[in-house]
Amino acid sequence: MSQLIKPFITTYDFSSGAIMPEGKRIVRRLSDMWEMYQDADIAKERLTENPLIYEVYNVELPENEEHVQHCTTILYPGKVGKEYFMTKGHYHEIINRAEIYFCLKGSGLLVMQTKEGEFSTLEMIPGSIAYVPPYWAHRTVNTGDEPFVFFAAYPGDAGHNYGEIETEGFAKVVLEHTGAYLLADNLKYTK
Repeated sequence: MSQLIKPFITTYDFSSGAIMPEGKRIVRRLSDMWEMYQDADIAKERLTENPLIYEVYNVELPENEEHVQHCTTILYPGKVGKEYFMTKGHYHEIINRAEIYFCLKGSGLLVMQTKEGEFSTLEMIPGSIAYVPPYWAHRTVNTGDEPFVFFAAYPGDAGHNYGEIETEGFAKVVLEHTGAYLLADNLKYTK
């Protein structure tokens, strides 16, 4: 039996997107992920301003199968060239773990793919509840002009494998085209 945790409440702040108590906060700026964008030259140019791409507010719980990890992510609006701001994306370390995303504010895409190359996207707007099945890598992309905020819940032992996405990428990128988003082949995709 793992450490006994007492029942607790976490509060969501509707104005900021954060949860309280804050728990573990992860901050990702362009300098943390500039090489993941298709146009590396523009990404390098933007490093001088180093914009904030997203923040994650994690509830602190033991990372084991008995618990349900949960967090909110605030993905800010913006682009690197024509490519929208995105999260790094990951597979779960225990790859057969699923995840739920619930959009609270803003709009965007949930981009997913399997190691075998199957690819899918889901449009997210407030009230959307998306299911990420086991074995699917996932990333979110802010296609709007306000922060895209969502709540995520997943098995406590799932973990995050960012390495494969950092080196291989996703098969598609999400670009702005005449005021809307467009899926395009990722020229950096290595599979």
